[in-house]
Amino acid sequence: MDQRLIGTAAPHVLSSENTNKIMRDVVIAMMPALIGAVYFFGLPALKLTLISVAAAVLTEFLIQKLSKKPVTISDLSAVVTGILLAYNIPSTAPWWLPIIGSVFAIGIAKQAFGGIGQNFINPALAGRAMLLASWPVLMTTWVSPGPDAVSTATPLAILKNPSAGELPSLMDAFLGNIGGCIGETSVILLLIGGIYLIIRKVISWKTPVAYILTVAILTFIFAGGWEPMLYHICSGGLILGAFFMATDYPSTPITGKGKIIFGIGAGILTTVIRLKGGYPEGVSYSILLMNLAAPLIEKFTQPKVFGGVK
Repeated sequence: MDQRLIGTAAPHVLSSENTNKIMRDVVIAMMPALIGAVYFFGLPALKLTLISVAAAVLTEFLIQKLSKKPVTISDLSAVVTGILLAYNIPSTAPWWLPIIGSVFAIGIAKQAFGGIGQNFINPALAGRAMLLASWPVLMTTWVSPGPDAVSTATPLAILKNPSAGELPSLMDAFLGNIGGCIGETSVILLLIGGIYLIIRKVISWKTPVAYILTVAILTFIFAGGWEPMLYHICSGGLILGAFFMATDYPSTPITGKGKIIFGIGAGILTTVIRLKGGYPEGVSYSILLMNLAAPLIEKFTQPKVFGGVK
């Protein structure tokens, strides 16, 4: 038998994990929120999600085929991007909106920079930011849950402008019985998914906890106490962003200290945008801005290499 000694560079770490398994866990973790979205907003939520996923997968397939690269749609990363993008648009959005968003997310924010693992910003959030800048009315028109859906303001919009309506109860905000984007309203269902990812060791607890705690502390101090703080935690995309988008592997730090710094920075930016900006929500922009700062954070938090040459 021909046996050869193969020399490779460190580190020599074997793992059964691969992209497909990780993304599959993320898809599983997002299913409770999808079930809740269908329950609260009806079949339009499911339709928009399926359209978004189909557009994301097809875009990745066509780009890789045309550029003569290996087709990697089986790794489910495009599926995750499609679901996350759908979670960030209202259930009232027209069918073509998630298609444009998914094409931008995959084609520009991901594949244009080399594909999975090389994107410097979260693709789904990049797609949402583009849609919000291009069609702000369609992206900010929400309806109340239920069969008799009527236009409504989100709790954050009401906090910013009390004349916009009456605040829902905190229990409704926690369960998801409020107006908002498809996948962001139910805190309890998102927490179930987030805890699943932590238990499965797909994500670290550090970024979500640092992010949510920072927003909680700052809104308690500057927004008026316990009740506004709880609405800021239970409303908008904070829980969705903290567990599912601020933990994106390629666009966030990999060091332990870096994850905490990233979460704190995103929390500060979210609070500033919410309380001082003209837009009542700030999660998407805060994470995108921190994505740009991730390389700098890693530079100053990377551990010392022992045995290396200075």
